[in-house]
Amino acid sequence: MNLPDGRVLGFAEYGSQTGFPLIYCHGFPMCRLEAVALYKIALRRNLRVVAPDRPGFGLSSIQPHRRITDWPADVQALADHLDLPRFAVLGVSGGGPYALACAQQLQQSRMTAVGIYAGAPPWEAGAKQMPWFARLTSYLAFNWPTQFRIFFDQLVGLLRWIVNTRAVTGLIDSAILKATKEGDKPAPIEERRQRVIRAFLEPFAQGSEGAVEEARLLSSKWGIEYENVSYDEIQLWHGSKDVNAPVGLIRYMVKRLPHATLREYENDTHYTVFQHKEEVIEGLLPEEKIAGLR
Repeated sequence: MNLPDGRVLGFAEYGSQTGFPLIYCHGFPMCRLEAVALYKIALRRNLRVVAPDRPGFGLSSIQPHRRITDWPADVQALADHLDLPRFAVLGVSGGGPYALACAQQLQQSRMTAVGIYAGAPPWEAGAKQMPWFARLTSYLAFNWPTQFRIFFDQLVGLLRWIVNTRAVTGLIDSAILKATKEGDKPAPIEERRQRVIRAFLEPFAQGSEGAVEEARLLSSKWGIEYENVSYDEIQLWHGSKDVNAPVGLIRYMVKRLPHATLREYENDTHYTVFQHKEEVIEGLLPEEKIAGLR
């Protein structure tokens, strides 16, 4: 779709076209294709998952000098474009701050729920607690953005070559077959392999400028005053052993949000916590819809 300022906003939809709308804010550095992980749940629970690309990722235009707090305007425009009177919002990993920005700025009557799943933490709560690779990425994005972008582009180019080598395609095929459940009627393995490869490369379809800018934004102050976020209530789900996004920094944020609940999963990491996605989705459904599913 075309946005009011002339930018293009790319998005994907999964599940039921007539289902209850859930706007999915993807992780970093990913894109709209990440939301395919909710496809089966969306069909089973009659959900319409709408996953927009943030500026510079996938199909969406770069937005010069953008801020995290600019995102709700794009979400509002998308919801109006799709004629969604009410919808839930879910921010996953790097999409967490963007979901929080929606809670701060969009009309409460428009959103039925706001959730943050394994969300990126606020760095002001303790940047030294962040893993070394995150701190290095932030340093490069702030101090050598042009050089970092060139390096990133070269890295993505190398990745494009590597994932098409025989050895790597064999590993991908093996992982896909291992994840295939008995009774499934999947597409041919070649088609499924290309979907997997595309999911990792599509974020950089326009180069890495969007990713470098987002690395800077996520490690800066987000422009959100936690105490002033009045949305009731924001739900958070997080793994207690998350190294990428230490839960202590999430607790710092939750204590400052007037209406927030945190569900911690003991012994889960940033990646294993996604085994609970069915529970997360149920927590975002309107009560009347949950009652109808039981």
